[in-house]
Amino acid sequence: MSVEILMQDTKIEKMTLDVTGNLRDALAVIDKNGAGLCFVIDNEDRLLGVLSDGDIRRALLKGDTLNTKVDEVMAKNFIALHIDTPNHQIQETISKKIKYIPLIDSDGILKDYSSNLQSRCHPIMQPSLRGNELEYVIDCIKTNWISSQGSYVQKFEEVMAEYCHIPNALAVSNGTVALHLSLVALGVGEGDEVIVPNLTFAACVNAVIHTGARPVLVDITSDTWTLDPSEVKSSITDSTKVIMPVHLYGHPCDMDAIMAIARQHNLLVLEDCAEALGTSYKGKPVGSFGDSAAFSFFGNKTITTGEGGMVLFHDKNISEKAKILRDHGMSKTKRYWHNEVGFNYRLTNIQAAIGVAQMERVDEILKKKHVIADTYNHELFACSRLTLPPSADWATNSYWMFTVLLDDYLSERKDKLITNLLNKGIETRPVFYPLDDMKVFKQYSGSKNSVSRNISRRGLSLPSYVDLSKEDVRDISKLIIKEINNLD
Repeated sequence: MSVEILMQDTKIEKMTLDVTGNLRDALAVIDKNGAGLCFVIDNEDRLLGVLSDGDIRRALLKGDTLNTKVDEVMAKNFIALHIDTPNHQIQETISKKIKYIPLIDSDGILKDYSSNLQSRCHPIMQPSLRGNELEYVIDCIKTNWISSQGSYVQKFEEVMAEYCHIPNALAVSNGTVALHLSLVALGVGEGDEVIVPNLTFAACVNAVIHTGARPVLVDITSDTWTLDPSEVKSSITDSTKVIMPVHLYGHPCDMDAIMAIARQHNLLVLEDCAEALGTSYKGKPVGSFGDSAAFSFFGNKTITTGEGGMVLFHDKNISEKAKILRDHGMSKTKRYWHNEVGFNYRLTNIQAAIGVAQMERVDEILKKKHVIADTYNHELFACSRLTLPPSADWATNSYWMFTVLLDDYLSERKDKLITNLLNKGIETRPVFYPLDDMKVFKQYSGSKNSVSRNISRRGLSLPSYVDLSKEDVRDISKLIIKEINNLD
């Protein structure tokens, strides 16, 4: 039997009732929205009153009937806040007694609402858990298979291997250890160098350093925001062992060029696909090109297990080595006998169960991500102050996070724009900082990295969670353009 996660319908249209209606109409609205109240408006959407199921119950006990007009019962002395009120002030107003706050404009027009259950804020990302996640987790608990042993771990590995067209997959505890385990299994260690893009999350460079190897930070291209093959080629030394292309924000690297360089210099390739599940290069899924690939399933990724990751290998022998290292370096034939100094990098069966349920919906999730990106592209295309995210003709961008570039004027005011948008209920975030700008990584700089600095300075990521509707994206886009204009 399928277990459904019930969610409250929070559309403002489900919360409103025309002032000409009666108590029967009000009960129908309240029953539909499940919130226990409705907002009473006139024909111009001006907020006139608030009516709760408690108000109706008391009115009926006093002798009113279901045909009584709502304006005779509704509360006309209510708390409402302006639509531009910062979120933290709205949440401070909410209490045990006041659970719903109508949000109005300067003319009293009802625009939105906030509650102790639902903020009006559009977060940058949030998971979509609308499939069999709960059912599979309950199955783990009922059968007592909650740790790293269990059928869901193997099933998750199988579906990921099939999806990415790679024969060998190992589920691990997070995306960072996926990178580290890949590097160690590939034989990377002290004295080796690994080429890493200068614009990426720090997990990439941290994983290299933890092996004892030296990362070499090189620049990205301005048209893909990913590793620049020409910079890779000029950064190769006798110590170079691995190239780590990162498919940043869902756009693939130029894998033909990178693989050609790797073959020419007899180098290994580890693809960081943390942000790129569903991304493809010339019709082939990312992660299927290199010797190894690493995925992340953190809560903000395209699919999630809360925390979690996956390592994929073409070579079965290397995969078997990684499996032993993942499990404390323990012998496969002699329990509690250790042939290697290993790690505990295992994923739990509960997390894998969530991953299996997420992968059942991966095509649906990716389709929604493309609809969101298409809507953003359409709504923001005419805004000359913004540059839309890259999408090469050989690429299928999975749009993990829809990211735009601000013009020079706006980039100098990016922090102000982020704050203003957050106060309007729109969470955004800057892109990653160039790694070699940080003192701890500066010694690893391998090129001038001017492009990564430019993208970092100008980049801004917009709400990209799967459950955004087209209407949500249109509203967000209009508000972004309005706030951009207000900065002039």
